[in-house]
Amino acid sequence: MRKPRAGLPSRQQILDFITGSDTPAGKREIARAFGLSAQDKIALKALLKDMADEGLIDSAPGRAFHKMGGLPKVTVLRIVDVDDSGTIWATPERWEADTPPPRLRVRERKRGESGVGMRILARTEEAGNGWIAHPLKAIAPAAEQMIGVLRGEGDRLWLQGVEKKDRREYAVSDAGGAEAGDLVLAERAGRPPRITARVVERLGDPFAPKSFSLIAIHKHEIPHVFNQETLDEAARVARQPLGDRREDLTHLPIVAIDPADARDHDDAIWAEPDDDPANVGGWRAIVAIADVSFYVRAGSEIDREARRRGNSVYFPDRVVPMLPEVLSADVCSLKEGADRAALACHLQVTKAGALKSWRFSRATVRIASNIAYEDAQAMIDGRAEAPVDEALLTALRHLWDCWAALLAARDKREPLALDLPERQVALDEKGRLLSVAPRERLDAHRLVEDYMIAANVAAAKALEAKKAPVMYRIHEPPAREKLVALKDYLETFDVPFALGQVIKPATFNRIIERIGDADFRPQVMEQILRSQTQAYYGPGNHGHFGLSLGSYAHFTSPIRRYADLLVHRALTSAYALGPGGLAGNEDFERLGETISKLERRAMEAERDTIDRYVAAFLAERVGEVVDARITGIQNFGFFATVEGVGGDGLMPISDLGGEYFRFDEAARKLVGETSGEEYTLGQRIKLRLAEANPVSGALRFELAEGKGAPPVRGSGRDARPPRVLKHRGRPANIRHQKRDRKRGK
Repeated sequence: MRKPRAGLPSRQQILDFITGSDTPAGKREIARAFGLSAQDKIALKALLKDMADEGLIDSAPGRAFHKMGGLPKVTVLRIVDVDDSGTIWATPERWEADTPPPRLRVRERKRGESGVGMRILARTEEAGNGWIAHPLKAIAPAAEQMIGVLRGEGDRLWLQGVEKKDRREYAVSDAGGAEAGDLVLAERAGRPPRITARVVERLGDPFAPKSFSLIAIHKHEIPHVFNQETLDEAARVARQPLGDRREDLTHLPIVAIDPADARDHDDAIWAEPDDDPANVGGWRAIVAIADVSFYVRAGSEIDREARRRGNSVYFPDRVVPMLPEVLSADVCSLKEGADRAALACHLQVTKAGALKSWRFSRATVRIASNIAYEDAQAMIDGRAEAPVDEALLTALRHLWDCWAALLAARDKREPLALDLPERQVALDEKGRLLSVAPRERLDAHRLVEDYMIAANVAAAKALEAKKAPVMYRIHEPPAREKLVALKDYLETFDVPFALGQVIKPATFNRIIERIGDADFRPQVMEQILRSQTQAYYGPGNHGHFGLSLGSYAHFTSPIRRYADLLVHRALTSAYALGPGGLAGNEDFERLGETISKLERRAMEAERDTIDRYVAAFLAERVGEVVDARITGIQNFGFFATVEGVGGDGLMPISDLGGEYFRFDEAARKLVGETSGEEYTLGQRIKLRLAEANPVSGALRFELAEGKGAPPVRGSGRDARPPRVLKHRGRPANIRHQKRDRKRGK
């Protein structure tokens, strides 16, 4: 990295100038602002190139510079949407940062002058939690892309988008050879109300295997194809020898316990009783993690692509890996019987489960066995279908015995204990849907989780001991406004919750214990979860509230998370473990923001895809009455989920009939003003499944006996049937509790 000349501004000064400039800031403007000589201008050009290579700024030849990950003061935007309220939304035409592009609200100078697909030169302004664009002039038109399914009507085709909230259809001006029923990528153009669509690519059958994940990949703009340069580099580094400076751990029966269908094995574990007289009754344990930093060096093509992706994305029908498969599924993956490079975390665990000491080494491991969670549990329970090797069984028993100590320590610190099952989608070998059901959680899952937590804590503390950079996994305590909302909600169940107390994870655990096995236990746990802040990555240590830990970093999954790869590099540099350390110019603050956003993008894509599979699974039950539970209350109706399956669907207020319903926002319920009929959060109710759209993942419900009929409840209580009242805009049969209060009602 070049050092700036005496007459040159520093990197930070350049960034400050670019960020604060009201006009586009190119090389000429920077040179003029700092009064640089002709000789300094040559050096400035080299310095700006360095800054671009380091990811600090972004530019194209002949254009102004702007801070990477931010927006220039003046830039070209594309109009991507005009919503039902008339608000115009735009995104930057050019966006090369690692994060998804921001959406800007466009303030038109003259109403109706901006339409979808238009390009504008605009001045940008950050306001509150979003961005505003002030158009300066229109530029040559372009088109906005969307994914949808073609629907035939006579001799015309219409495009229906895949978004749950987008109920609009667009007339197709050019089908490009696609037919009704096809999933397509299309361009929208025009101004309301005459926005049309032109098909640019046929993606195939929307109900074919892997189509649901393909929709999410396109919708969330997830990179899923590696360029040839990255693939070539991956093939080259995969052939490099492990080296002879590694600790040899191949003699230890280290095992990898993973999902049955796992292809990338990040981690493996081993434990045995400690013979150290200073740790009587304690344990020695090793958490061996794939040594990804040995293969993926900072600044390489693979590294740039991994940073752009941020993480692997897991769908029921495919994985979009962070690293090329020659690394993620082969050379880095800890496979049974193969010598593999590992970064080993050596732990000394006391009888009480505390971490007495730790150290890290680069090692060579030879995994004794890759075991599915279910199989490991069956072996330890004595239910294995086939004979189990005695050495392997001994290794598993040692792991379980050491875990008993780790579990005791976990119980003592009382982390947040929310038992909310995940949905598991089962597919056959051809990718066809078999079932959707809650995922079983075994002791084997908890065991691996606690070993990983121990290694993550050790990694954070080891870096802190060297005063080295740490990419912490941060989970802050709940915000007061969320606690107030939770208190109001709990009061509806006569469950007390004092706001003046010191809030700890155990505070929420006591609430759950107090509720016991009550019917509303699941929804209370969901509300507690919603009251929590979202975890994120960053270089400042603010602790992990949910786990009740003071120092925590992700170390155990470098094949699939870029944050873990950064922690590996930091450990390699801090403890002089060889090549593959930090480059020295990493901006952990910026990187933390980037990978946190990419993680949220992956979570949304995975959730959307699960919703589509759930809708596909329920499509055959349209018209049936199902057991449901209310998960959300709004002034336009309520949302409900099908018990044991999942998915969220809308029960529109209009289908409840003509009776006025009061929306009590604090209590989160709808109350009939005449009948007193209530729809409350968490209520179990029988509903008729009216619609299940696998393409959008949307569900819609009706009352079990039809529109306007009495609800059929789990408790059996009925109400008088309200009459059906059609409405436009705001439902005619709804009153908002807040507005009623203002009117003195």
